[in-house]
Amino acid sequence: MSDDKLFDLMSKMYGEFKDFKKEVNKRFDDVDKRFDTSDKRIDNLSNQFVRFENDIKQDISALYDGYKLTYEKLTVVEQKVDDISAKVEQQDIEVKVIKRAL
Repeated sequence: MSDDKLFDLMSKMYGEFKDFKKEVNKRFDDVDKRFDTSDKRIDNLSNQFVRFENDIKQDISALYDGYKLTYEKLTVVEQKVDDISAKVEQQDIEVKVIKRAL
């Protein structure tokens, strides 16, 4: 092969390689842009999740406080019912004693 033919072949290969390199760089730039957009979406979703988690924690706290108050009231009502039941039993005994006496 002559030097001229070799030079022409090398020049052609260099030109093709240069075009190939430009195309690869363009594709990588496109991929980078996609990842940048994805990262922003992920950050946005992450922020939404954090807000949602905070809202849920507040709601759960409110529900727990409501449950605690309901339980405390129920305990008070149960005690009052027990007291009334004891009084009714005592009065039943007194009524039976009075009926026997008459």
